[in-house]
Amino acid sequence: MLFTASVWVLPILLAVTLHEAAHGWAAWKLGDDTAKVLGRVTFNPLVHIDLFGTIILPALMLIGSGGSFMFGFAKPVPVNFQRLRQPRRDMVLVALAGPAINIAIAIACVLLFNFVNFFPKDVSLWLTHNIFNAVWINCLLFVFNMLPLPPLDGGRVAVGLLPYPLSTALARLERFGLMIIVGVVILLPMAGNEFGVDLNVFWWLVGSPAQTIMEIIFTLSGSG
Repeated sequence: MLFTASVWVLPILLAVTLHEAAHGWAAWKLGDDTAKVLGRVTFNPLVHIDLFGTIILPALMLIGSGGSFMFGFAKPVPVNFQRLRQPRRDMVLVALAGPAINIAIAIACVLLFNFVNFFPKDVSLWLTHNIFNAVWINCLLFVFNMLPLPPLDGGRVAVGLLPYPLSTALARLERFGLMIIVGVVILLPMAGNEFGVDLNVFWWLVGSPAQTIMEIIFTLSGSG
């Protein structure tokens, strides 16, 4: 269990920290320095930790999966969209910054596989697990955050791109967004297990597409 935790914690912290820092950096460059003033444009994971998303949820998923899977998210970076130079357009760019950095990390980590054999066997094994998990987690975060449900990044993108009547209706879902996510990710599969029905909607919507993206990245990199 300790080995499993050691090869999951670092990839998750890296993924969620850079994801949130990317949002803050993009907002800062587009006219809103709210995150910058609050110290959220930083690689320090401590300022991005969310009690539920970064600690409780990953721990529950690690225990529930018998140490084979962990997932989480960080504290959202505050963005004052009205301070952006072009609020509707820039909201989309700020939202895309997080998923974009996750794909960039996944690609960079795949390339790092070329160097693990230069280390001693035990270190190489530990690095291989960390790098593989980093690729997986970042692909998961990319797909998960691009789901068109506020407050996820995909929801922000959809609100920014849809015509006003539709974007307004979608934006109203934000107050229920976290409850919907918890229900789909945790409660629905648990209910399905009780009745012997596969209700793992998270895997259908996120896990399977993320696996496909990961396979494409490995194939294009030549890593196999």
